[in-house]
Amino acid sequence: MKRTFIIAEAGVNHNGSVSIAKQLIDAAAYAGVDCVKFQTFKAENIVTKYAQKANYQQRNMDNGNDSQYAMLKKLELSYDAHLELMQHCKIKGIQFLSTAFDLDSIQFLESLNLEFWKIPSGEITNYPYLRQIAKSGKKIILSTGMATLTEISDAIAVLEKFGTSKDKITLLHCTTEYPAPKDEINLRAMETLQEHFGLPVGYSDHTKGIEIPVAAVAMGACVIEKHFTLDRNMEGPDHKASIVPDELAQMVQYIRNVEVALGEPCKEPGPSEKQNIPVARKSIVAAVHIAKGETFSEENLTTKRPFTGISPMNWESVIGAKAKRDFASDEAIEI
Repeated sequence: MKRTFIIAEAGVNHNGSVSIAKQLIDAAAYAGVDCVKFQTFKAENIVTKYAQKANYQQRNMDNGNDSQYAMLKKLELSYDAHLELMQHCKIKGIQFLSTAFDLDSIQFLESLNLEFWKIPSGEITNYPYLRQIAKSGKKIILSTGMATLTEISDAIAVLEKFGTSKDKITLLHCTTEYPAPKDEINLRAMETLQEHFGLPVGYSDHTKGIEIPVAAVAMGACVIEKHFTLDRNMEGPDHKASIVPDELAQMVQYIRNVEVALGEPCKEPGPSEKQNIPVARKSIVAAVHIAKGETFSEENLTTKRPFTGISPMNWESVIGAKAKRDFASDEAIEI
């Protein structure tokens, strides 16, 4: 059975608080995800002091007039906080991950010896960023929100050029809006990505609810990433587009159920089905009393449960044969 790698995206939903970040780790571990992911950045390295918030950030926050810089500055986690959160993940038995958003953060995360990189959609056209990530040679999960096939191809080319073998790359289909409109999700694009690049494909979800990532798993997604929060009413840019812990746990259970249900491509009766064959299928039986020597016909035969005699698929070979003995009504026919 193929197991989907599930990333619980805590992101910046800790609001800059290590205590809240630890509670998010606790919730992710309880939900049964494989990994909990944060974001590593220095606000001054990723945005100018004059950049305005995205529309969704303005909608989702009370202080919508603040600059993007001011918002992000409040959401930074110190390097020491990262070490503390890594240790908490170890205690809780869940993998720690963080996405770097600038070159200094890449260098710091590299020192933590994380298993792989998660590149966010916004960095897919950032050549210096991709170049530095690639030099580590580690596995990469690359989100493709807002990107065209050409942009994805260009990003992969940069990663390969500077040290990442193509077979270490997994692509995530993504619609970059918070929350993302369901009529813009286009899950079938996962098939296009897989056919075009020949790489494993997953899905990073920003919709409300949990049904879309479950559907993505049914379509073959090998990785699922989903934003979650302790409370959608908390102040911050991503809370309103996130699911809460109970929903996260339910999503994980639904995904695991779908994995089991996907099973194997063979088509044959399963063990539980086989015991129901006699109950659900029919045999050829006498419709009325049939005397010995009488000819079986459309008038004196019918089909009824259980399947303990001759299959109705042998109907033509039974019609016209002679009864070798008397048959009572409803008795299975023998020839």
